[in-house]
Amino acid sequence: MKKVRVRYAPSPTGLLHIGNARSALFNYLFAEHFNGDFIIRIEDTDVLRNVEGGEESQLKYLKWLGLDWKESPDKGGKYGPYRQLERLDLYQKYANELLDKGLAYKEYREDSDKFAIRFKVPENVTYAFDDIVRGTLKFESKEVEDWIIMKDNGIPTYNFAVVIDDHLMDISHVLRGEEHITNTPKQLMVYDAFGWERPLFGHMTIIVNEERKKLSKRDKNVIQFISEYEEAGYLPEAMFNFIALLGWSPTGEEEILNQEEIIKMFDPQRLSKSPAMFDKAKLAFINSRYIKKLSDEEVAAKAKKYFDKAGINIKSNEWLIKLVSLLKDRMSFIGEIITLYNNFFHNDFRINNEALNALIENDSLEMLNVFLADIKALSVFTEENIQNLIKETGKKTNVKGKALFMPVRIATTGDLHGPSLPVTIELLGKDIVVDRLTKTIATLKGEIK
Repeated sequence: MKKVRVRYAPSPTGLLHIGNARSALFNYLFAEHFNGDFIIRIEDTDVLRNVEGGEESQLKYLKWLGLDWKESPDKGGKYGPYRQLERLDLYQKYANELLDKGLAYKEYREDSDKFAIRFKVPENVTYAFDDIVRGTLKFESKEVEDWIIMKDNGIPTYNFAVVIDDHLMDISHVLRGEEHITNTPKQLMVYDAFGWERPLFGHMTIIVNEERKKLSKRDKNVIQFISEYEEAGYLPEAMFNFIALLGWSPTGEEEILNQEEIIKMFDPQRLSKSPAMFDKAKLAFINSRYIKKLSDEEVAAKAKKYFDKAGINIKSNEWLIKLVSLLKDRMSFIGEIITLYNNFFHNDFRINNEALNALIENDSLEMLNVFLADIKALSVFTEENIQNLIKETGKKTNVKGKALFMPVRIATTGDLHGPSLPVTIELLGKDIVVDRLTKTIATLKGEIK
């Protein structure tokens, strides 16, 4: 079998978004699975649309996702250069060869000596290829008009340059989005015109949103760019896992898979023929699973920058680690800790009807009065001392178990259920806890409606 060589060839016209990231990732998986080479080539001939820093951003966030490559503009390689604007002489050479063979012709601009070069489409030819994803696809040459391969400014068109590059770089397989299917017959014409071996093509299905509409950069309901996921606190390992599932399915039921497992399992025969749905809930679930695998210390280290950005003072690193231990299981991305923190420490303390009824049913007023007095007298406000104080309150009032812990939780947090109560109370701090207990007792007495 010919050595597998695949490429990801972005235009530096913008930031790395989900669709491009998936194309790059599937090519990477294909190369790694078959012990081949994954290369990056920059298609920068659309000069007017190129964005400053576009190339650097693409490479930065591919690396962030966990991809690596053998050859690229930043690494070099024997098939370079890897930017199309540095290869213009090659395209001109092959365009001239087609002119010499009578397979292309010049088209002069009116009243000018400048000309474009058009490819002469053969008559009555069927162009067929076996698509890795979709099976046999056929096109008739009569459906394609003579098309420009070189513009009059000396820059090649996409369908011409891509063939020259893929051939000279010895690309064996071309995996790309289905929007390129209609480009394929033009590219096959060029391969055949030069008598070159065609690569194998595979066209991945589109990504759709939850309304089953094609994912668009204008869709504000889905975060589009990989940089935004990094900024929000999604983990690169989780993003790699999630993107791999956009149009590919592993064997078995388990979908939480690390990079090594996905590479080993990756089979192009399992690429989907149906559109891949971008499921935000699935992404949140996968990312939360990866967060739970981290230690509290690791999450705290990642979370610190979000507190700094929000202008929230962290009492100590130990305090932050304890806060993480409470909130980690609720987080679907690291930056969400700020929302959870604000919900946790909110000043608008209210007890809903269900929680209030639970306090009334448990006849909790006397016990909460005792607990409030004990809390006020507590000089060292630590988890251990709070734990002992709750037990002492239970002994004094002859209340234990759920009838003790649930009312204390409701009176201090407003919730019926939650994480470790002593840790929660310690993190809230004495002033907030005293204030909330006072308000709860006043409500039970009917002083607050």
